[in-house]
Amino acid sequence: MSIDFQVTFDCADPAALSAFWAEVLGYRLAPPPPGFDTWDDALSAMGIAEDRRNDASALVDPAGAGPRVFFQRVPEGKTVKNRVHLCVRAAPGLSGEERMAALERRGAELIDLGARRLARHEPAPPLAGGHLVMADPEGNEFCLD
Repeated sequence: MSIDFQVTFDCADPAALSAFWAEVLGYRLAPPPPGFDTWDDALSAMGIAEDRRNDASALVDPAGAGPRVFFQRVPEGKTVKNRVHLCVRAAPGLSGEERMAALERRGAELIDLGARRLARHEPAPPLAGGHLVMADPEGNEFCLD
């Protein structure tokens, strides 16, 4: 049995964080409802005030295989380490220094988009291939592995 689910981020700026994660995951902004060319048109028709139009944002996998990713504005900021995080496969099929070099390249690209590098964990075969711990622009930890 397949279960449909989405991943939800609580955040301060749904539009900005969804743009960051779209780049990380290769996802795209969810399309507006049928009958509307833009989200702004849809939100206007729904009577959503302009100051509330960044209360939420959603991303979808263009291939339709991955889960929807939803971003919702909350008043409080992040205060502690995530108990759940995403692991982004940035070096599939690579090992050793080739793997770590690929992870470093992708990490540098994400830093240019607002991420921060938190730690580097070296390969420790046979169980650990090595990975980078990163934080998105709002401080949510994730791994590049």
